[in-house]
Amino acid sequence: MAKGLGNIMKQAQQMQAKIARLQQELEDKEVEASAGGGMVTARANGKQQILDLKIEKDVVDPEDVEMLQDLILAAVNEAIKKSQDMIQGEMSKVTGGMNIPGMF
Repeated sequence: MAKGLGNIMKQAQQMQAKIARLQQELEDKEVEASAGGGMVTARANGKQQILDLKIEKDVVDPEDVEMLQDLILAAVNEAIKKSQDMIQGEMSKVTGGMNIPGMF
């Protein structure tokens, strides 16, 4: 029984090392999302951090700030969602689809 537990612990340590490497790699991976037909574009990394936000001059209308705010929110939220999907996809490769709470 102790031998089986030792194997489980070894496998857990190996998975933990793979996940740590993956977290490091995901920091360098990026996704991009846009809203308003490309008028607002947000870029995020695998740590769900927004790296860049581009706003086309044509969409900046002082009379309609609310529309610009909506486009920014849409682009940023979609970039974060794409980042989360990327993380989940990469994690499932490492964990074999096992859901490990609190990993990201």
